[in-house]
Amino acid sequence: MSKSDGGGRQGRARALAARLDGRPLVLVGMMGAGKTTVGRRLASRLGRQFIDSDEEIERAAQMSIPEIFEQRGEGEFRAGEMRVIARLLKEKDIVLATGGGAFVNPDTRALVKAEAVSVWLKADLDVLFERVSRRSNRPLLKTADPKGTLEKLIADRYPLYQEADITVISRDVPQDQVAGDVIGALLDHFRKQQA
Repeated sequence: MSKSDGGGRQGRARALAARLDGRPLVLVGMMGAGKTTVGRRLASRLGRQFIDSDEEIERAAQMSIPEIFEQRGEGEFRAGEMRVIARLLKEKDIVLATGGGAFVNPDTRALVKAEAVSVWLKADLDVLFERVSRRSNRPLLKTADPKGTLEKLIADRYPLYQEADITVISRDVPQDQVAGDVIGALLDHFRKQQA
């Protein structure tokens, strides 16, 4: 990378930070879409704090997400998730990665739309399945047919994720590149709003 690339990249990040004016940047999408990895890189580039809503939920509940699902059920988990996200959206200058089901909840989605700028990291089934297969901490995929379950979740959730302010494709490239795509797409989004 040449010095001018770094300078251009920093200039774009500064321009985006100014446009966001402190508003939270919220990443939505399926498990395995790269919300945490891309979110950390975005936060670093934008000089913002990175927060993972799942980590905050675990901290508030003092148990892991699989334990919450097992002991309290998905309904109780979603209610707690909304409370945590509502609290986090009051913070300024954050990049917030949400769990895969957060934006599906109509109340949480309305809150994100009102308080933040949202980015859907969209990935296809094969990319997602390859990524989530590496971990065993996905309570919704503890089924006889995890790939089929993931396919059904995609069918159910993608129409709702489309309500995010912008969509960026998450693919098998360095996640720093996807973070750059997000910055570019957000700058385009704000330019179109002004036009």
